[in-house]
Amino acid sequence: MEFLLTSLVLTVTPGTGVLFTVAAGLSRGTRAGVVAAVGCTVGIVPHMLAAITGLAALLHTSALAFQTLKYLGVAYLLYMAWKTLRDKSALAAEEDGSPRSAHDVILSAVLLNLLNPKLTLFFFAFLPQFVDKGEPYAFLRMAELSAYFMLVTLVVFALYGVFAAAVRDHVVGRPRVMSWLRRVFAGAFAALGVKLAFL
Repeated sequence: MEFLLTSLVLTVTPGTGVLFTVAAGLSRGTRAGVVAAVGCTVGIVPHMLAAITGLAALLHTSALAFQTLKYLGVAYLLYMAWKTLRDKSALAAEEDGSPRSAHDVILSAVLLNLLNPKLTLFFFAFLPQFVDKGEPYAFLRMAELSAYFMLVTLVVFALYGVFAAAVRDHVVGRPRVMSWLRRVFAGAFAALGVKLAFL
C-alpha cells in the first residue's frame, strides 16, 4: 500500500509525461490522450529493465553515460518546445485518430520517457526500498513492483488525457486561448529541459 500511494503521488505530480498527454488530449481528442498515456507507460519499460538488471548502477557510477543520456533528454525536450511553438496545427482540433497520428503520438511519448534519465535513477533509488535484502526472488519482486507502478502511471495519465479531451471543445475554437496554450506548453517543455540540464 505504501508503494502504491507513493507511486500515485509521483504520477499525479505534473511532469513531461503529464504535459505531453494533456497536449495530445487537447489536440486530437480522447483516443490520442489515451494513446499518449500508453506511450508514456511503454517508455518506462527500458528504465525499469535497466534498474532491475543493474544498468542503472552503471549509469549511476558512470558520469559520461549519465550525462549523455541526460543531454539527449534535454535536447528532445527543447525540440518538443520548438515543435509545439512552431506547429500551428499541434493544438488544433482534429478528427480522432488516423493511424498515422496515433503512431506519431505513441512514438513521441515513448521517446519522451526513454530520454528521461530521472526515471532510471528513480527506479534505482525507489525499488530497493520495498525489497527485503534477503528476498530470494528480488528480481521478480522488483518486476512486480514496477508493473504496479506502470499500471498506476497508465491509469493516471489516461485520466489526464480524457479530461483534456473533455474540455477541448471549450478551448480549441478560441484562437487566443489556443495561442496561449501553445505558448504555455512550449514554455513548460523548455523549462523542464532547462531544469533537467542543471540536475
